[in-house]
Amino acid sequence: MTTTPKTRRRDQHLEAAILEATWQELLRSGYAGLTMESVATEAATSRSVLARRWDTKAALVAAAVRAQIEQRPYTLPNFNALRPELEDYLNRVCELAPVITIIFSLLSDSKFRETYPSPSMLRDALSADRCDNLKHILQRAADRGDIAHHKITPPLETLLSDLIGHYILIHNEAPPRALQRAWIDDIFLPLLVSE
Repeated sequence: MTTTPKTRRRDQHLEAAILEATWQELLRSGYAGLTMESVATEAATSRSVLARRWDTKAALVAAAVRAQIEQRPYTLPNFNALRPELEDYLNRVCELAPVITIIFSLLSDSKFRETYPSPSMLRDALSADRCDNLKHILQRAADRGDIAHHKITPPLETLLSDLIGHYILIHNEAPPRALQRAWIDDIFLPLLVSE
């Protein structure tokens, strides 16, 4: 009889397994039902391995959410036109609807908010080295002369993200394409091109 020797997973492979196990437990049980023990069991490792990497359950969950975002990389397209770039951006954000739904549930959990008391703190933890894609799209459009630089204001820089976030929060799903186009054509672009 031959037995397969147990191999130890190291570094990236182990961390990836833990983060995927955390994500699956989060989907299955929610933040309140997730425990370090349940994640360790799901990842076929020990609780002490988790504790060496993440000092709190909230930090582990934030790392798992960030890993989900990083699994869906976005390369900012250059269509040399604002509207198709905005449409592509909205499509990309809508692909993240399941992750965004989890983020909203985390922000409503009082225990999770002990570690991340504000949405901005969680956003910083999830996107520490990421650029603001919509802001970059708008800046590039202004540089091309599609819109005036002075039209790019903080409220406009977040408007589409706010609309998507609100829709996902209320409906628990991504907005339909027709609504995304209406946001661009009936709300967003008129605000950018009006005098």
